[in-house]
Amino acid sequence: MTKTIAVHDPGAGTLLHDSRWARLPFVRLRGKSLTREQRRLLWFAATVESLLVAAVILAFQGGEGWGLDAWAYWSVDQVDPYSQTVGSYGAFLYGPPLAQVFGILGRLPWPVFLVGWTGLLIVAYAWMTQRYALVLLGLFPAAILELINGNIHLLLAAAIALGFRYPWTWSFVLLTKVTPGIGLVWFAVRREWRMLAIALGATAAVAAVSFVFAPWMWREWIELLIAESAKPAAAKAIPIPLTIRLPISLLVVAWGARTNRPWTVAVAAYLAIPALWWYSSVMLLAIIPIRRMGRQAAAAAAATTPDLTPGTPATLTP
Repeated sequence: MTKTIAVHDPGAGTLLHDSRWARLPFVRLRGKSLTREQRRLLWFAATVESLLVAAVILAFQGGEGWGLDAWAYWSVDQVDPYSQTVGSYGAFLYGPPLAQVFGILGRLPWPVFLVGWTGLLIVAYAWMTQRYALVLLGLFPAAILELINGNIHLLLAAAIALGFRYPWTWSFVLLTKVTPGIGLVWFAVRREWRMLAIALGATAAVAAVSFVFAPWMWREWIELLIAESAKPAAAKAIPIPLTIRLPISLLVVAWGARTNRPWTVAVAAYLAIPALWWYSSVMLLAIIPIRRMGRQAAAAAAATTPDLTPGTPATLTP
């Protein structure tokens, strides 16, 4: 009799099948074991390469790129956050709850905010990549540019990965870039209504509190989103319209949900980003923690004795 173990992670609400997780791309690095000296040399080379890539990026930006996007968050007008023209330096585009939070954080001195914000991005990046952090920095210049500019793509990737276990993290996605929230189709297709309800309920709760304090901001933000949706892609963005990418994104996540491929949620969210900047690809790093959490859930199930009683996390199928 052939036995397969289907592992259900009750925190994630998602069926994790070991054979599926084993085939996830862009995760496992295979090869022979390295000696201690070889590992030290590898990390040294990765560090040097990362620093060189960072130096080249800063030089290309004229030395003025550090905190380019973070400045828009720190300098946001707490009363009128959408007054600046989109595309101008310091223009703020995210939802009112973020404007209200950054309005408070903007009271900090700029250097303090920049260091703290960059530190938060580094923590998100390190959590996702872990032991491959330095290697990927050298091989993946988009991650370095993201850390230099201070955009939120790394935080979006972390929220998407954590969303399989803590669906309320999707509220950050929906209240910032909005359209990557198409990843929630995963829960709808799989009929995981509780997970979907938590994600949408948390978003609604945050929005309600924000609306009480600043109802005019919501009208201005919605008007901004409508106006921007009718414009062509930004000059330096990858020129593929959202109207083309969004249906593809929907098909990707629906296919992934039907075939139990959680990594498709990260791919779909990336494809659905409003402006497809080349460094937005750091959102694909979410695949790594998604893979890791699935492997941990499978290992935890394998360490326990399968139980055939209804409702148990592990089931044994002939």
